[in-house]
Amino acid sequence: MRRVTALIVAAGRGSRFGGPLPKQYALLDGQPVLRRTITAFRATPAVGRILVVIGAGDDARYEAATRGLGLPAPVPGGTSRQQSVLHGLEALAAAAPDFVAIHDAARPFVRPADIEACLAAASADGIDGAILGIPLADTLKRVGAGQTITETVPRSDLWRAQTPQVFRFAPLLAAHRAAALLAADEATALTDDAAVAERAGLKLVMVAGTEDNRKITTTADLALPHMETRTAFGFDVHGFAPGNAVMLGGVAIPHGQTLAGHSDADVALHALTDAVLGTIGAGDIGKHFPPSDPQWRGASSDRFLRHAVDLVTARGGRIVHLDVTIVCEAPKVGPHRDAMVRSIAAIAGVAPGRVSVKATTTEGLGFTGRREGIAAQAIATVELPGS
Repeated sequence: MRRVTALIVAAGRGSRFGGPLPKQYALLDGQPVLRRTITAFRATPAVGRILVVIGAGDDARYEAATRGLGLPAPVPGGTSRQQSVLHGLEALAAAAPDFVAIHDAARPFVRPADIEACLAAASADGIDGAILGIPLADTLKRVGAGQTITETVPRSDLWRAQTPQVFRFAPLLAAHRAAALLAADEATALTDDAAVAERAGLKLVMVAGTEDNRKITTTADLALPHMETRTAFGFDVHGFAPGNAVMLGGVAIPHGQTLAGHSDADVALHALTDAVLGTIGAGDIGKHFPPSDPQWRGASSDRFLRHAVDLVTARGGRIVHLDVTIVCEAPKVGPHRDAMVRSIAAIAGVAPGRVSVKATTTEGLGFTGRREGIAAQAIATVELPGS
């Protein structure tokens, strides 16, 4: 199985950005740009590890932007992008991955599907790397002194390079080490990692990307595309088993029984997970976390909901509201409602005011009325970029 690490370069100062912070720490719809970028790679199944290269003095900003994501300590960057990438590659060398996906922190709209496409292309026999890009559609003009047009440049076979740029790790590290020995003027001409790889004679291919994967350069680029609202429903049920507590909404509630299930059987989080997945047509919880897979035995269900939210974020979307209704005779939900709201909000990365937890009974009717188990139904409302 191939080992893939994402190396996110967040060491730049962004002099053209014009805001009070480096652009990777500016807020994009309430979240730091860097966090949204990381989320796209967290939502890409093939990526097993994420490492971020940051600028000097940005430790506190990095900590605030990535809190709760469980990332390794960042790597200090250099005085140029090329140096920063080399620092990151050297930090990975001791436990080298098979492939490294290098991505600009200021491209938060990248899609997991495009990351996967680059990785697939880079994995082909005889290929050393693949980069995302867009074929040029506009006519190109070469301009001289006084803004005088001197030439029309043929645009056939010309592409605009984007990131990620995915490479086999060992040859790229060797290429960057060699580039570090170049004279300053030669090194300046190597404007991206593909240029470094080309200089070393590596064989690269281009993968068609989308215009959505734009790079944030100025504060105007923080504007989100037209958004559409989607709503989806989720439902789950678990029966009781011997125990002394139940998990509901990420909160352990003392009870004379527990809920039976392959994971921790948190029926509220399971219903919410299915609702969130439904908003993007991503199937149900069983598709992403099969109960037949032993790695999910006893797993905490907050991982399931967080995964679903990450998928929405990776699509450029955001959670607008989460509503769950728990159906049971016991235990009493009311005393724990506020704790559940706070728990769900923390898992989903939203304000508590965007979460609603309700409870009801079936007046003694049905399996819940007979106290055989607990059911939950949920509705998720999200905003996504319009098609």
